[in-house]
Amino acid sequence: MTVMTHTMLKGSNVPVDAAAVRAVLRWTPGTGVPDVDASALLLGASGRVRSDEDFVFYNQPRHPSGLVRRLPKRSVQEGLTDTVEADLGALDASVDQVVIAASSDGAAFEQVPDLRILLFDAAFADGEPLAVFDVRPETGEETAIICGELYRRGEGWKFRAVGQGYPTGLIGLATAFGISVDESEGADRAADGTQESAAAGPLPAAVPPPPSAPPGPVPAAVTGAGPDSQATVQHQQPSYGYPPPAAPPAAPGAQQPAYGYPQPAAAPPAYGYPQPAAAAAHAPDPHFALPPQGPQFVRS
Repeated sequence: MTVMTHTMLKGSNVPVDAAAVRAVLRWTPGTGVPDVDASALLLGASGRVRSDEDFVFYNQPRHPSGLVRRLPKRSVQEGLTDTVEADLGALDASVDQVVIAASSDGAAFEQVPDLRILLFDAAFADGEPLAVFDVRPETGEETAIICGELYRRGEGWKFRAVGQGYPTGLIGLATAFGISVDESEGADRAADGTQESAAAGPLPAAVPPPPSAPPGPVPAAVTGAGPDSQATVQHQQPSYGYPPPAAPPAAPGAQQPAYGYPQPAAAPPAYGYPQPAAAAAHAPDPHFALPPQGPQFVRS
C-alpha cells in the first residue's frame, strides 16, 4: 500500500485512516542529551482523564483496557525511539482524545536535538509514516511537551500537531490533565538511568488540575457564585472605591444613581460632591432673631 506522508506544521491536523496507530518519538542521543520518555493520556469529553488509570507512562506502561500501551525503547539508524501504540477503533466511546507527550530527564528539551513525532499505521510494521511533526521547544525550558493528539471527529479520528511545553516536567503535565500526584512518594529513577517518577506505581486518583492558583478564597468566577462569565453584559464594581452597602428598597418612582449601584439614603455618592444637609437641619429656630439692622432697613 502506498502511503502519503504528511509533514505537519504546529497546529495543523490530518485525518487518520487506520484502526490502530503507533506514535513514535525519535531524537538524536549524545553527550549532555537527556533521556526522553513517551507517555499518553486518555481524555474524556471534559478534556481531562476519567481516572488515574488513563495515564500511560513508564511506571504504568499499559492501560487496563490493553488498548493503549508503551513499547520498548529502540535504537535505530536515525537515533533513539520511544513508542506509544493505540487501538483507536476499539477505544471506549467516552475517550475523546489520546494525548501523546514527551518528558525529559535531567535537562530541558533545548538539549534534545532532532525531536520529532512520527505517526504510523500499526497494521504495517515497516510502512511509511502517515504524518511527521518536528517538535520545537518554544522557550527551551520545557521538560515536558505535548507532541500531538489523536482526537475523534465524527465517526473517525484525526491527528493534530501540538508542540505545547511545560517547564514543570511530567508532574506538571499530569496535573494539568487531572492526575493527582503525591510528590512525597516520588521515587528517583536516577539509579537505573531513567527519569524521576511521581510514584512507584499507578498514580493516585484524578482530581481537578491545580492551575497554580494562590492560596486563599476561590474567586467567584471559578465557583460559579459570582456573575455568569458568559453573560453579554458584565456589571463591574466602580473603580473609585469599595462597593457601597446595599440600599433599602427604593420608594416607587425614586431615581437610582446613573452609575448603577444604589446608595443608602444618608450616604453621599462616591463621586464626592457634597450633599444638602438633612431636612431637619433646616427647621426654623423659634428663638432666632435678626441682628440690628442698618438705617436703610429702618421704617420711616
